[in-house]
Amino acid sequence: MTAVSDDLEGRAPQERSTRQKRAIAAALDSSDAFRSAQDIYTELRARGENVGLTTIYNQLRALAEAGELDVLRGDDGETHYRRCGTEHHHHLVCSECGRTVEVEGPEVERWASRVAAEHGFVEVAHTVEVLGTCASCARKKAAHS
Repeated sequence: MTAVSDDLEGRAPQERSTRQKRAIAAALDSSDAFRSAQDIYTELRARGENVGLTTIYNQLRALAEAGELDVLRGDDGETHYRRCGTEHHHHLVCSECGRTVEVEGPEVERWASRVAAEHGFVEVAHTVEVLGTCASCARKKAAHS
């Protein structure tokens, strides 16, 4: 974990927190792909921002709990985050580059409601992520084959 550097000592915690929150928000807003806390940390370091990895994890968790970020757990168990629209939606996610497209799925909504009702479930929520390879990555793979 990265500690806060000496150049931040003496500042009020709220000021540091605000600067760090703005930096994390800018990183989230700069990409449509799902990214891990480590990816965001690396981006911020490259920009010259001094934001600790623990702070990034904490802020991402808080934003996700507030419904401001969508969360996707990768096959490796790592959590990835993306700022998304506020309406219920699903994602098409490229497993090569992480490009993500928000999609509506009325058929999925009907199916989830029907299956839940058949089994006596109420207050049902669901998450659907469709993984595949986007057209750009598919072209690159084909060119290298």
